[in-house]
Amino acid sequence: MPYQFIKEKLDKNQIVILDGGNGGELEQIGAKMDKDLWAGKSAIDDPDKLFQVHENYIKSGADVITSNTYAITPISMKEYGYEKFTQEWNKKTVDIALKAAASTEREIAVAGSVSTSGSWDKLTKNEITPGFSEQLTILSDAGVDLIILEAMTSKDETVESIIECSSKINLPVWLSISCAMNNEEGKLMHGYQESVTNSKAQFYDYLENSLLKFTQLHKGPILVAHSDIKVTSEAVKILKKIHKGSIGAYPNNGYFEKPNWKLVDDISPSSYLEEAKSWVLNGAQIIGGCCGVGPDKIKAISVLK
Repeated sequence: MPYQFIKEKLDKNQIVILDGGNGGELEQIGAKMDKDLWAGKSAIDDPDKLFQVHENYIKSGADVITSNTYAITPISMKEYGYEKFTQEWNKKTVDIALKAAASTEREIAVAGSVSTSGSWDKLTKNEITPGFSEQLTILSDAGVDLIILEAMTSKDETVESIIECSSKINLPVWLSISCAMNNEEGKLMHGYQESVTNSKAQFYDYLENSLLKFTQLHKGPILVAHSDIKVTSEAVKILKKIHKGSIGAYPNNGYFEKPNWKLVDDISPSSYLEEAKSWVLNGAQIIGGCCGVGPDKIKAISVLK
């Protein structure tokens, strides 16, 4: 099982390289963006380009590639009128990632992305949990090696719900959350702000408080993700202090204006490497990138393995 070599690296306190953002990279190479599902339809509209993105991350040194299923949750699919395609599109998307992983001689693990996209905290727990469970089952049955719960941008109750649903799946599970700086208090919060200079911040609770709750439910790796790179190092420090398991980081670069990801103040690969060194120094073992972070930056940080 491909995840075994990931587990061995984590157990030996070695570095695991995660891929970068799929959606932003698909945009960069000219894939069609859907007005509702962003890059979520790429397995249908541009399967060759999606394969190319996975392949580029593998060539850049990624140990783990992520299925492009973030935007095609059952909740989103229902909201935008694609409900009857939920299973088919999720499976096709995973199949492309598995094909890319199998096309190289290196061992590559495929992470199935199960996200909170589409809930946006407007629905009750009873309304959102069936969707989480459905996508977890679809991706597990499709053959992913691990699940990554991409619960960025969601309030504590939503994160707790997706964790609880994942406990029924017989696969390794990673959890990703986002954070933002409360400048008035000088404290990091569980919340989100894609860009410190270009987007508003949303706060849910102090990051420490939220993590204390999440670690009671989830013992696997926890990663800080989809957050401005400027706050990532401090978030990793807090994460290391609270979580007893493996930790990681994959920040974004830019901000989203539907249906496009905006690259602003683009950081160079060498500068991204310097930032990643600080995450590793503070205890991160799993490092990669989220939206706006492409293969050039993943290649740069792959030297840390």
